[in-house]
Amino acid sequence: MSLRVNLRHLEKHSLHLKGELPVAEMDLGVNDELIHADRPLRYDLSVEWLHDAILATGSLVLPLECECSRCLKKFKTELKLTGWAAHLPLEGEDKVPVENDCVDLTPFVREDMLLNFPQHPLCQPDCAGLKKKAAPKANAVEKPAAAVWAKLDQLKL
Repeated sequence: MSLRVNLRHLEKHSLHLKGELPVAEMDLGVNDELIHADRPLRYDLSVEWLHDAILATGSLVLPLECECSRCLKKFKTELKLTGWAAHLPLEGEDKVPVENDCVDLTPFVREDMLLNFPQHPLCQPDCAGLKKKAAPKANAVEKPAAAVWAKLDQLKL
C-alpha cells in the first residue's frame, strides 16, 4: 500500500490525502542502532495538477523510538515535516514514472524523511551525557574497619 495518486482524478479536481503509511512500505533501510522507526507515517497532503506537473504539499509525521547518543536513555520523538512540498514533473528529463495512470509519492516522502533523520539523537538539547561515578575514597573503607577496632580497643583485658 504505497502512497499513489491517480492522474485521471487529478485532472478533474485536486485531492486531499490523509492517513497512515506503514514503515515497511517506505523501505527506509535505516541501520542505525540509536533510531528505530516501527510505527506508521502519518500524512495529511493536498495534491494538485499543474498541467505538466503535480504539486503535493502538506505535513508528514513519523514517530521514532531513539536512544540518546550522549546518555543512552531511551526516548520517543516525532520527525515532523509540516511544510513538506514536492513538485513532480510529468514531462522532460526529470519526469516521474507513471504506472497505470498513477504516480507513487512514496519515494519522495522516503527521501525527505531520511534527509531529516537526526544524526545524533538527543533526549534533551542540553543532555549532559552519562553520569560519572565518583571514585571511592580511600578512607571510606578504612573508617568502618577503624570503628570496629575502636570498640575492641576499649576492652580491658
